Amino acid sequence: MFNGRHFDRSVILLCVRWYLAYNLSLRDLEEMMAERGLNVDHSTIHRWLVHFSPQLLERFNRHKRSVTGKWHMDETYIKVRGKWMYLYRAIDSLGDTVEFFFSANRDLPAAKRLLRKALERHGRPDRIVIDGSQTNHEAVISSDAEDRLLVGS
Repeated sequence: MFNGRHFDRSVILLCVRWYLAYNLSLRDLEEMMAERGLNVDHSTIHRWLVHFSPQLLERFNRHKRSVTGKWHMDETYIKVRGKWMYLYRAIDSLGDTVEFFFSANRDLPAAKRLLRKALERHGRPDRIVIDGSQTNHEAVISSDAEDRLLVGS
């Protein structure tokens, strides 16, 4: 993965991680590396991001623990940056987040989008437990998973 690179893999991984994890610009990273005695141009860091980000994401997802087969799906109303939004979420039986989605509206397209994203990413669960919301119920039925639906269990 890092063969033939001028810089050591630890420098590359550090720059990519800091860029993705924190709100840093490429020039900020260039300056931070210069403070550590490494002369790395911001365009080089950008090339590293373009090249290594998809590969690192794929490797991370390969080693990530898979979610369980029983999902709990619901929505709640929360304040995000001073604006009220609906947080749609699916959580597995161990309490780990399967998928989430923010929406300005509490409607069927938002529930369908959450479910579609979760199914694409993790496949079909054995069961989906919902809280009685009609939109979640319709989203599960429209995804052809009505045999996995449990209301309030």
